[in-house]
Amino acid sequence: MQSLHSRQVRRLVPIATALTLAAVLAGCSSGTSSSGGAGSFGLLINDDNKVVQDALTKLSTDQCSAENKALPFKVDTVPQSGLDQQLQLLGGQSALPAQFAASGSPAVTQSLNKAGQTLDLKKALTEKAAIDNIEPAAISTIENLYGSFIVLPYQFNIEGVWYNKQVFADNGLKVPTTWDEMVSAADKLKASGVTAFSASGEQGWPITRLISGYLYRELGPDALKKVAEGKAKLTDPEYVKAAQAVADLGAAGLFGEGVGSIDYDTSVSQFLTGKAGMLYMGSWALGAFNDPKANQIGADNIGFFPIPEVTGGAGNANQIPANVGLPIAVSAKSYNDGVGNWLKCVSENYGTVSLSEQGTISGFKTKGEVKDLPPLTSLVQEKIASTTDPVLWFEALFGSKATLTSQQNAAPLVTGSLTAEAFMSKVQADLGAK
Repeated sequence: MQSLHSRQVRRLVPIATALTLAAVLAGCSSGTSSSGGAGSFGLLINDDNKVVQDALTKLSTDQCSAENKALPFKVDTVPQSGLDQQLQLLGGQSALPAQFAASGSPAVTQSLNKAGQTLDLKKALTEKAAIDNIEPAAISTIENLYGSFIVLPYQFNIEGVWYNKQVFADNGLKVPTTWDEMVSAADKLKASGVTAFSASGEQGWPITRLISGYLYRELGPDALKKVAEGKAKLTDPEYVKAAQAVADLGAAGLFGEGVGSIDYDTSVSQFLTGKAGMLYMGSWALGAFNDPKANQIGADNIGFFPIPEVTGGAGNANQIPANVGLPIAVSAKSYNDGVGNWLKCVSENYGTVSLSEQGTISGFKTKGEVKDLPPLTSLVQEKIASTTDPVLWFEALFGSKATLTSQQNAAPLVTGSLTAEAFMSKVQADLGAK
């Protein structure tokens, strides 16, 4: 799952801007899909994404064979670098296939939605008596990100702090319930010679996720929505305070040596080889956690806790960050009874097939018991099922320029070469850019 998330991160910088796409879509014609339209249950997807393709192919030959006979499943792939351009082209012709991979930028998919190209999935699945097959947390996360339920959650992740149980026990540490307790635990880990937090400064986002975590606990779950709506600024004192809290972790040496040059795989490896006590990461890392070759500390030795609460803050630890790792939209122009029947079948069976065949967690509920699940996978499933108020990550509502600025300056923030005020000012300055 490591490389999968790395591909997702690269998708954050779109080729076609939302502004350009909106201009193209303004002149949409009323044509039909040339790629998986009325004659097939088509899927347009980036060519390095095999997870959805494989699971839907499996369904087409088994649980959804009747739906496939009536409307054959068909896949068209495009290089990731050309996905947005293809969405722009087909969207401008009202020729999007039944399903298509959402752009890496939520703003682009929102533009498609405003132009009437994406299906209202809540309405469609409700009409098919299938809406209850979707995890409420997944629906809420999608609505937070896109404004409405317009993509299917073919993968669903929660995020938080994974910790080494044995290292915690050796140092007499309990799972922290407040930010200050987490910092105190980190100090003790550092004093014992263990890196407190393993993080990729090269990627940047594992650090900025801590900033949003503090913001949500201090200011509440709408903290970053207020910024996106212009009701608050990242340069406001209470927002700078969150960046300062993370900068303080770096100043105390809690990220260890050379955090700025550590890549994603190395950060995960540091944790799984026992060199670090904590790792902020999403549940997409379960693939590495459940791999005995990669995980030298043992899966039974890994625990999880959400970002702890900030004393006196407006948020709480039940508000867990979540994201849809493989968002797939459905074309409103290509929708018909055959597509609707496919969606109902997918909603009923995808979660089980994804989990049993691929070991991946989606936003679809599973049917019956999937046997022999690794304990950590079961833990994540339970957390997802119990999450009613998910929140987003730091850059979720930013444009691509502000996202890049944020992630590129995360390492300087925690190494001390950039102040919290300067970090937030740089990101705030780029929020208006796409």
